[in-house]
Amino acid sequence: MTAAAFPTVGRLERLPKWLNLIPMILQWLWLSMRYRSLSLPSTANPAIPAGGLVGEGKLDYFATMGSHALAATARFVGMVHLGPDSAALARAAMAEAGLNYPLIVKPDIGWCGFGVRLVANDGELAAYLSRFPRGERLLLQRFLPQEGEAGLYYVRRPGQRRGRLIGVLLRHFPRVVGDGRRSIRQLMADDPRLGRLGRDGLSEPLCDIAIIPKAGQVVRLSTIGSTRVGGLYQDATAMITEAMTDAVDAIARDMTEFHVGRFDIRYDSLAALAQGLGFTIFEVNGAGSEAVHAWDPKFSLREAYAIVFEKQRLLFEVGDAMRRRGNPPIKLAMLARLHLRQQQLIKRYPLSN
Repeated sequence: MTAAAFPTVGRLERLPKWLNLIPMILQWLWLSMRYRSLSLPSTANPAIPAGGLVGEGKLDYFATMGSHALAATARFVGMVHLGPDSAALARAAMAEAGLNYPLIVKPDIGWCGFGVRLVANDGELAAYLSRFPRGERLLLQRFLPQEGEAGLYYVRRPGQRRGRLIGVLLRHFPRVVGDGRRSIRQLMADDPRLGRLGRDGLSEPLCDIAIIPKAGQVVRLSTIGSTRVGGLYQDATAMITEAMTDAVDAIARDMTEFHVGRFDIRYDSLAALAQGLGFTIFEVNGAGSEAVHAWDPKFSLREAYAIVFEKQRLLFEVGDAMRRRGNPPIKLAMLARLHLRQQQLIKRYPLSN
């Protein structure tokens, strides 16, 4: 996708966050009354804290993976930031895990790419650690250079032998195309999407925005593709194939009782992905993963909410089946504490780039 496509803003994106949440909250309340539990979806993935609704760590998912699932996941190592010695500990952990620069450093507990940073050398790693909250877990992970990034939404009802994909999201990184006259800063200012990058005070561009790129030169602005930094989401659910479903299902079934979630991947090509090949997982999200392919600008508000409502309905159905198997939902007080802790941590992380 070229930068020319980025000025198109999805209908859900045009609404204030609080406003577009209202219909989702109302449906959640209705489902909660029907199933007699506000937190029922927390039972969907019992090996993950709160089922992955909120506040869980990335390492929690990786810990449930068998050898097949781990082989499909970008190499990583986790550690706790212990203070001044953490840089040396991180380098030792990298060596043991076979990781080299450049690499991705990110918080274990995160959301929407907050705190995710590409680092190229020991100095950048040390600078990241100096700003990271002491006592908290983080990951060092192999950088995946592919331009293709996708989210694969997976559901397997308890007792079913095979799960299915219910959505495919393609993420397009924020970028500009040079004209030989304007700087990256000026090109960003002229694009309604790209003004989001840095606006929240928790992100910054990946490059020097004072540079004037050559005519036709494409410059990527961020390591992450979230809409909060100007990325664009595109629905590609129509490309789901049996081969793709089989590949994802084999990975999900190699995880401990994983029933609902999204696999975030980098892929070599859409043709290979359709065959269930050429992709690498870098993160997994559980019951709280949003059906953000609904943010594709092609959808009307009615169509977008239909996608979100269907996902929430499935969450409660799976949660109900897991409750019948003896998995109680998380207490609301604990759910609130997990949410509050996550939001507090996000504000303390180093800037994403």
